[in-house]
This record gives sequence, C-alpha cells and structure tokens, in this order.
Amino acid sequence: MSVVGDGTERGDAGVDEPGWEVDPDDEPGAAVVAAVGRQIKAWREAAGMRAAEFGTAMGYSEDLIYKVEGGRRIPRPEFMDGADGVLGAGGKLAAMKADIAEVRYPKKIRELAKMEAAAVELSAYGSHNIHGLLQTEEYARALFGMRRPAYSQDEVARLVAARMARQSIFSRSPAPELSFVQEEVTLRRHLGGRMVWRRQLERLLEVSELRHVEIQVMPTSRDEHAGMGGEMQVLKFKDGSAVGRSEGDFGSRPVSDPKYLRIIELRCGIIRAQALNPGESRAFIEQVLGET
Repeated sequence: MSVVGDGTERGDAGVDEPGWEVDPDDEPGAAVVAAVGRQIKAWREAAGMRAAEFGTAMGYSEDLIYKVEGGRRIPRPEFMDGADGVLGAGGKLAAMKADIAEVRYPKKIRELAKMEAAAVELSAYGSHNIHGLLQTEEYARALFGMRRPAYSQDEVARLVAARMARQSIFSRSPAPELSFVQEEVTLRRHLGGRMVWRRQLERLLEVSELRHVEIQVMPTSRDEHAGMGGEMQVLKFKDGSAVGRSEGDFGSRPVSDPKYLRIIELRCGIIRAQALNPGESRAFIEQVLGET
C-alpha cells in the first residue's frame, strides 16, 4: 500500500481505500458529485474497460470505482488526474476538478467560506480556541481530532483541508480588514502538544505582522468583559450589508437584521476596547512563547 500526497491510501490488493463521503443533506453538492461520476463512467465505458480493470490501472479498488461513478464518493484531485490519463480523456476529466473543488467541503463550511471571500471587514472574538482563520494545520487537526463523538479520519482530513483553504483570505487583493480578539486561555492551552502549541503561537506572531490584520489578547485578569456570552463574529460587505453570529444569542445562527447586528457589533467594539492593544498583544504572545 502506498500513500499519495494528501495522505490518501492507495491499495495494492483491491482494498477499499478511504474516500470523501457525500453528505446526503447537501443536495447541490451531491448533484455535482453524481454528474462527475456519470462522466467518469461514460469515459470508462467508451474506453472499453470494466470497473475492475479501471481500478487496477488506477491503483484503486473496484468497489471504490463503483462508489465514485455512482456519486457516493467524492473523487480526489489525483483521482481525476489519474482517470484522465488512463481513459485518454485529453484533459476533460482533469478539468472537472474545479467542479468538485468546493463540494469536497461540508455545506456549512462552504457557505462560511463564500461570505469570508466576499467580506471587506471581519471582526471576531474567540474564547475557547484559536480562531479558525488563524490556526495552523497541525492545531486544526488536533482540534478536530478531540471532538466527541469522534470524527472519522476522513472527516478530520476534509475539515482540516476546508479550514486551510479559507485562509486564502489573508492573500486576497484588495485585502479585507481583519480583527481578532483571543482570550488569554486560548494562548496557554497546549492543544495538540507543546510543539504544536509553539508553532501556533509563532503563526499568530507571523499573521500579526500583516498590515490589514490586528490580533488582540483579552487578559484573564480583566474585571470587565463584554464577551462572557461566548464567541462572536461580524462580517461586513462592500454593499454595506453585514452578517453576525453570537454563540450565546439568536440561536447561534448567522443574523443580518440590523437590530441584532447592532448588539453583536456593540459587544465586539467593547471587547476590542477592553483587550490589550495590538502592540501589547504581540508582546504578550511573545512572552507566552518565551515561557515554553
């Protein structure tokens, strides 16, 4: 058995390798996967290959081939590249990687990523762990791995990949204004172990150097704290609209009603005022890193 670049196991003995499961509740995503599967099957049949022969040529099990063609598994990018070459599709199957790029990730995360991609301003407060946009891959994997009931290895891989893909927001042009307030405890909790924790602190320092990013720390010693209701976030868009979410209010659902947004924005503003300023926060993170 060999392992390809993203950790996918390819069986040498017809084993059913881990794949990306299709969410039955994600109808648009499932429709895309089904359409891609039909195209793969059509190309295989046109090439005069049985599923078992195709699987052998690809290095995957026959069962996985049927699942991909039947729209029950999301084909990975390297699967599409391999299928294109084996079936002589001349780039037509490989080109469909763009169609499945988004649906590889859970629907809820896709919707969040689209909002983040359109936002011109983001304000967030994190109370339990480092905000997803600031996480290293190791930290994110450790975090998802701690979830109970436990995610499968495949689910963890998908969630981590989706979280890392969202971080393209830092390199967008024009750059959005990004503001994060992290509770002190999120900097001191050794999630994933000491080395993962150290690299996470180093990542915070690295991101804090970006001109359009502000990272602030809320010290545990504060006597006043407007964020006791939990995590919150506000996304603003160029047309003047906004979406907010507060862990302790409105059912934790995204809200766009101005009267609810005003409450979340008010709290975010007070939290920023109560936290250490960006310069003090950077010094605080460096101090925590130095204590390791």
